[in-house]
Amino acid sequence: MNIDQVALQTYNIRQHTKTPADIAASLKKVSKIGYRAIQVSAMGPIDEAELVTITGGEGLTICATHEPSDTILEQPEKVAERLKKLGCRITAYPSPKGIDFTSREAVDSWLKKLDRAGKVLHDEGLVLAYHNHHHEFQHLDGKCIYELIFEKTDPRHLQGEIDTYWVQYGGASSLEWCERLAGRLPVLHLKDYKITPELKPDFAEIGNGNMNFPAIIAAAEKSGCQWFAVEQDTCPGDPFDSARQSFEYLRDHLCQS
Repeated sequence: MNIDQVALQTYNIRQHTKTPADIAASLKKVSKIGYRAIQVSAMGPIDEAELVTITGGEGLTICATHEPSDTILEQPEKVAERLKKLGCRITAYPSPKGIDFTSREAVDSWLKKLDRAGKVLHDEGLVLAYHNHHHEFQHLDGKCIYELIFEKTDPRHLQGEIDTYWVQYGGASSLEWCERLAGRLPVLHLKDYKITPELKPDFAEIGNGNMNFPAIIAAAEKSGCQWFAVEQDTCPGDPFDSARQSFEYLRDHLCQS
């Protein structure tokens, strides 16, 4: 992994990206930390051209986005148009909404919609990936739903955006899934997992938790991963400080010189 492949998922700083002025100030901070890429998510309203101007001025590549789940399923053409305006090829379906994971009929119908949306993007030279939480590691008819997601969709139409924390929380192995999604893993969410003094799982800066990132990153690279996005859903203090700690740990311990 090269340091230029490390991106910040802007969900980390969502409380600081509500207006165009906030976005400009926040991305300046992100650039000063050393990040050279971002994944756009959870920002307030901003014109795509203005966002491109801001990121370009800070030397930041928009490597991927998250778009609303309903928009991806119902208006994939709109998503494709937005990605092209941003100069970005990859987006991810962020989370299943209103899907009954106890119903095979509901899951199959949902996966057909995902595949159709992914085809629209693929036909435009774009990529739809799937961002997991822990919900997908439920079992349905004796099989893990996360397995069904990739078995029932065309690899050209749906790829993976593995979130390491939520895979761990779901009782599965990020290392194994990085291997299983070979050729189908454009983005990896680097999210560390710790146990608090209250014996509860929690998010952590990279290097402050228990994830085996050397092995996970190596497996992701072998599977063709292009971008490694730092994400921390909640931070103990200033999210920019947490983003800095994660960046510096990756730069100093896990990136090639």
